[in-house]
Amino acid sequence: MNNLKTLLLLFFLFIGFTQVVHASEEKNIKDYMPSLITKTPLEGRMLAIKIVRKTIGTIQRDPEIKHAVRKQYQDDPQFLMYAAELVAIEFKTIAIANNYWR
Repeated sequence: MNNLKTLLLLFFLFIGFTQVVHASEEKNIKDYMPSLITKTPLEGRMLAIKIVRKTIGTIQRDPEIKHAVRKQYQDDPQFLMYAAELVAIEFKTIAIANNYWR
């Protein structure tokens, strides 16, 4: 189990590097996240989900591969838990930026 997590982490780090290279090559990048500041925690959570979705979409641009991978993670609850963990990490960052909406 830990080997799988380590492998996934290394994969995402490698892909993250590739993402930076691709992002620097693009000239018309739409800013879908002008700020981490949100009015409510729900808006913050929706932003966290959007960040994860956009990150995955930037990493894997081929729609056929994305759909093939979806089949794998829809049948394996552990993969869905990994996705939820990524959203939680992004949400934590947003919560901190919003002083936990106090």
